[in-house]
Amino acid sequence: MRSLDAFAAGKLAELDQRHQRRTLVPTARLDGAWLERGGRRLVSFSCNDYLNFASHPQVKAAAIRAVEQHGAGAGASRLVTGNHPLIEELEARLARLKGTEAACVFGSGYLANLGIIPVLVGRDGLVIVDELAHNCINAGAQMAPGRALTFRHNDLSHLREILAAERGNYTHVLVVTDGVFSMDGDLAPLKAMGELCAEYDAWLMSDDAHGIGVIGGGRGSVHVGEGAAAVPLQMGTLSKAIGSYGAYLCASKPVIDLMKTRSRTLVYSTGLPPAAIGAAIEALNIIESEPELIARPVEKARRFTRALNMAPAESPIVPIILGAETRALEAQRVLAEAGYLVSAIRPPTVPAGTSRLRFAFSAAIEDADIDAVAALLREKIL
Repeated sequence: MRSLDAFAAGKLAELDQRHQRRTLVPTARLDGAWLERGGRRLVSFSCNDYLNFASHPQVKAAAIRAVEQHGAGAGASRLVTGNHPLIEELEARLARLKGTEAACVFGSGYLANLGIIPVLVGRDGLVIVDELAHNCINAGAQMAPGRALTFRHNDLSHLREILAAERGNYTHVLVVTDGVFSMDGDLAPLKAMGELCAEYDAWLMSDDAHGIGVIGGGRGSVHVGEGAAAVPLQMGTLSKAIGSYGAYLCASKPVIDLMKTRSRTLVYSTGLPPAAIGAAIEALNIIESEPELIARPVEKARRFTRALNMAPAESPIVPIILGAETRALEAQRVLAEAGYLVSAIRPPTVPAGTSRLRFAFSAAIEDADIDAVAALLREKIL
């Protein structure tokens, strides 16, 4: 196996040279926005737990109840051991929140996109993806037997050009975008995109991983502004604002029934553990009953953008683009020394030359910490 080790060591050396090697750092999450790393307490500006539900007493209690009643694991695929009653409740709740007929729960957001897209895009199909869409969307498109194309980020003119040129060559066309873009924090123009897709009989799918629970009154990016956008396929995750684990697709009943019998990442994956389901249901209860809480992450992000004279944040995510990998890593170090965790994001997660600090604002972050970080950025980094 010496050649295998030599191959791995060579790849790691290349990554080190480009300042793109990643390492896992032992970190204990504490209550609210706090964590402990290397014996120090830090305020996290990097966590996607936007509503801090992972440490919420009600959510934790619901997870414990689910374990006590139903055990620790699902045992097998839902199609083998039967559909857990808690999952049926969760799917009904998600469909109600999103305003669809039905929902299907998956093991994770990555598994959802790997499973959904190939079911809809056969050999005679085309999938068109925003160039800045999440990696798992592109992975799902690559797994589909049809053709895959990309359109320039949020550029509806370019999308129209592709649809006009290609729609007649394929039986079905699927357009996929993030609702909230995870590295830039901007929103897809879903209302206009939905109208454009309807014009060409293309199916529109949005990944609302970073929208559910925090924008659109908690219902996500499809529901921003007056009326819902025409998005027949609303996908998202339970691991961010929901504070648990897993993912979902909300759509019509025929589409959901098809997923439950043909999506390989559902058919051949063990079901979610009861604790994750129970926690997610309780999180949805809170989202539906506490509008002030769900508005807080975006309010925190906008306090930050005001302090730095930036355009108002559209979501809880705000990037500070610094360019070189070394500059982003040095900025991360400066902020960590001051007691703040802000992760440096580097290629290939973002395009070359756009390494950045990615700020993710949760409801529990104190205004004083936001102001202090903004001051540090002005004085030492920007």
